[in-house]
Amino acid sequence: MRGKVTRYDPDMPAAYRAGQGRTDVTQRQVQISIDVEILDQREGKTLWQRQGLSETGDYAPPQEAAGRKIALEKLVNDLVDGAQSQW
Repeated sequence: MRGKVTRYDPDMPAAYRAGQGRTDVTQRQVQISIDVEILDQREGKTLWQRQGLSETGDYAPPQEAAGRKIALEKLVNDLVDGAQSQW
């Protein structure tokens, strides 16, 4: 397997709450996009590939690491599903 991160945006506003004279961001998202390829190393051919695979993870500010973990777990599940689709 090989791949690269093509986008990492850790601070996307997702939900707002209006206050007196201001608006507060109550929920944010991390978005991670990757290009990935699963290879047959013996044959040297691509078994599965996906470009622009993207997932998000919501978090309450300032807990960006929690949102990142959610997005990464979703990406891993997408990768496993993609690999299994070739069996």
